[in-house]
Amino acid sequence: MALSGVRVLELAGLAPAPLCGMILADFGAKVVRVDRPSRAAAVSADGDVQARGKRSLALDLKRPQGAAVLRRLCRGADVLIEPFRHGVMERLGLGPEVLLQENPRLIYARLTGFGQTGKYAKSAGHDINYLALSGVLSKLGRKNENPYAPVNLLADFGGGGVMCALGIVITLFERARSGRGQVIDASMVEGVAYLSSFLWKSQKVGLWNEPRGKNLLDSGAPFYEVYRTSDGKFMAVGAIEPKFYNQLIKGLGLNVDELPAQMSSFGWPEMKKKFASIFAQKTQAEWCSIFESTDACVTPVLALEDAASHQHNKERGSFIKNNQGEISPRPAPVLSRTPAVPSCKRDPFIGEHTEEILLEYGFTKQEIAKLCSDKAIELKNLKANL
Repeated sequence: MALSGVRVLELAGLAPAPLCGMILADFGAKVVRVDRPSRAAAVSADGDVQARGKRSLALDLKRPQGAAVLRRLCRGADVLIEPFRHGVMERLGLGPEVLLQENPRLIYARLTGFGQTGKYAKSAGHDINYLALSGVLSKLGRKNENPYAPVNLLADFGGGGVMCALGIVITLFERARSGRGQVIDASMVEGVAYLSSFLWKSQKVGLWNEPRGKNLLDSGAPFYEVYRTSDGKFMAVGAIEPKFYNQLIKGLGLNVDELPAQMSSFGWPEMKKKFASIFAQKTQAEWCSIFESTDACVTPVLALEDAASHQHNKERGSFIKNNQGEISPRPAPVLSRTPAVPSCKRDPFIGEHTEEILLEYGFTKQEIAKLCSDKAIELKNLKANL
């Protein structure tokens, strides 16, 4: 795979950092998740449902011996993903100035909400807060309603996990020329702002002249909207261009010559009501049958449990199933020569691979036994516990 041979240490955290590590693992990197010891028989990391393809090392970084282990691991690693608030790693003696001095090729990826500098650098936050500070949240929502934060995809995963993974791949590429690592300051505020560059750079072209929820692409237009069907399901309509809009109107059984001009926003509220009443007269399946062979840009709104069984997604193999029967999206994008081959194994238990990983990184059996007795690491004997 494209990232084969790349050694990644991911310090356990929530949401964006695990996605970043999973992306790298899906494309071939050897990702070790450094977990806090659980002192339990066999448990998965709380909140981490994105551990596909990773192994787990249970390490207590608050003990000097544990911090020393991570320093030693970083000497043989390519990438460190660090999800803590500003200053945490420095207090542990594991800041970039220490680790890059010992391994100048190390890529030290710091993934945080607000970044390493600035007023909020040490503040707590979540996706909704990062969206708010980026300016993006002000654009989300319907007219006459408060801004609406969608599920935590945009800042956490788009602006955070994906942007950080992109930064890591970019720095790996640059390191191939320079031979030197560097620090990545991945701020979710800045990541989601960058993700929204289109919003910023289209301010002067007339797309956002109206208040939130009354513009072409933010639920203002009747031809860019979601409509309920007679069976309580939904259809998504995105017929912006005139040739697509004409096919939408035809499929709805209307005559375009008897309707207000498509781009006349004064007529949009009434048109929405008309479209809604028509969509409510048929089931989702019936509307799919009407629009499936057209370019009206009308598609069913699929529930998560239905997406994998849709004909298009099945034909492309867009979803995969692991050994436990769990369905999830296939890694994207698809590479023609070195595609991702995601693991089908279950997610690792905390500390499941501690000994195996330490041996790979050059620790002796005696050193591992001493670290275990010092409670700096945790080993799992799964055969005895399961």
